Amino acid sequence: MVKELTKPKAEKTFETISGIPLKTVYTKEDLKDWNYDEKLNEPGAFPYTRGIHNNMYRGKVWTMRQFAGFGGPEETNARFKYLLSQGQTGLSTAFDLPTLMGYDSDHPKSDGEVGVCGVAVDSLEDMEILYQDLPLDKVSTSMTINGPAVIVFAMFLANAQNRGFDLSKLNGTLQNDIFKEYIAQKTYLIPPRPALKLIQDMMVFCTNEVPKWNHISVSGYHIREAGATAAQELAFTLADGFAYVDAGIEAGLKVDDFVPRLSFFFNAHIDFFEEIAKYRAARRIWARRMRDRYGAKDERSLKLRFHTQTAGCSLTAPQPENNIVRTAIEALAGVLGGTQSLHTNSMDEVLGLPTEKAAHIALRTQQIIAFETGVTNVADPLAGSYFVEWLTDELERQAEEYFDKIEAIGGVISGIEKGFFMKEIGDSAYQFQQKLDSKDRIFVGLNGFTEEAEGPGIDILKIGRQYQERQVERLKKLKARRDQKAVDASLEKLKDALRTGENSFPFILEAVKTYATTGEICDAMREVHGAYRETAVL
Repeated sequence: MVKELTKPKAEKTFETISGIPLKTVYTKEDLKDWNYDEKLNEPGAFPYTRGIHNNMYRGKVWTMRQFAGFGGPEETNARFKYLLSQGQTGLSTAFDLPTLMGYDSDHPKSDGEVGVCGVAVDSLEDMEILYQDLPLDKVSTSMTINGPAVIVFAMFLANAQNRGFDLSKLNGTLQNDIFKEYIAQKTYLIPPRPALKLIQDMMVFCTNEVPKWNHISVSGYHIREAGATAAQELAFTLADGFAYVDAGIEAGLKVDDFVPRLSFFFNAHIDFFEEIAKYRAARRIWARRMRDRYGAKDERSLKLRFHTQTAGCSLTAPQPENNIVRTAIEALAGVLGGTQSLHTNSMDEVLGLPTEKAAHIALRTQQIIAFETGVTNVADPLAGSYFVEWLTDELERQAEEYFDKIEAIGGVISGIEKGFFMKEIGDSAYQFQQKLDSKDRIFVGLNGFTEEAEGPGIDILKIGRQYQERQVERLKKLKARRDQKAVDASLEKLKDALRTGENSFPFILEAVKTYATTGEICDAMREVHGAYRETAVL
């Protein structure tokens, strides 16, 4: 029996999910002195509000990149092959928590977490299995990892070289966004400033050796999942992006030589129009800042390219089939907002890793949007809507206010060290929870239209200890047969480079080729720079 939704006693207010008050209707009066060429222009033209391509999805449908990773590399390799056989057009790799935190599968802190929220990768041997038989030069590969990102990427490159692939032909994305780890997700290794130096080293290496690779995917997704509003996700993500541009320039790179390889990763939350406006505002802000502040001349530097993932935080454990509907709406917002690639969450991700059936439905959701709905026929069909354009302007205005605040406290790293971002997000998360508790905001099945005595009602993918036992045994055998002297020598060279400020990436690449493990290389970094401990913010 479905429980009736009790109406709140207070007069109902109308606002976006982020709390932006809304009028009943928007008219031309809301866009006074609004200049078409300055604010909008054509698709594919500055400031790219309407998209970075003039024909958008007529030319090429977005990359369908379903997140995959569980158990050991064997299982994830099989899931990759299955998704590609079903029409997926890009690989997206999820790593388990020990790998994200820089610990090997045999570390005491890894116990019970190996292979649970992604795939375990301890060494180059695991990487070889993970991408076995996959055409690395023909399929775009994404890897979602940050603290140890440079290590995992070095393993990817070493494997590609061993298989005879030309590094200059490889195409893909490494998340490698350490700022958002301190701000939101918390899988960090060392303090922010030396962590940024690792990223600078990799930016230089990739610019010269792997020119088609997106070496940083500046991520707002996890910022939003932590409780941020749409404006905070927009502002904090772009502020991080500008900080990485500053870091690249500081490392000696020219803007137009490396900025085209920066990409972005945004959340697609459930408030349909707010999300579309957020993406439009992001492109416009980025284009103007890159042209006016950084003097970028290459059009590719001005075009903000982004991946979208539907919101995990909008999924509900009760009535999980409802999540299929939520995901479809959020994915459509990403498409109408002009995304370049898309991941649709599975209905069961709030309960565990996706089952094959749930992942299949999630992929089919994208394909139905792409090939049945007609939304790919026209570039930016919502342009000119009074409401959409007003909301785009409003989100841009709020983002600019945040940029001023961040600059006033000394920039992104200072903001991290002072706890600015964490406090802002924490306050927003608390305010949203209050709205859920009071039923000012209804999530169907969670705090409204609930059902009595309901369980999950669907099959859940459970990760057993057999994956951990296999990983630990493989690691034991690897350490017994590798050349330990070569491993030790490579780690000492790496520590010397970390101490002296030399570019560390070639030394990381050398270390992984000796089959030094993720944990051993991370330990070398922690030995030199110390492990990071966050300052509590109340």
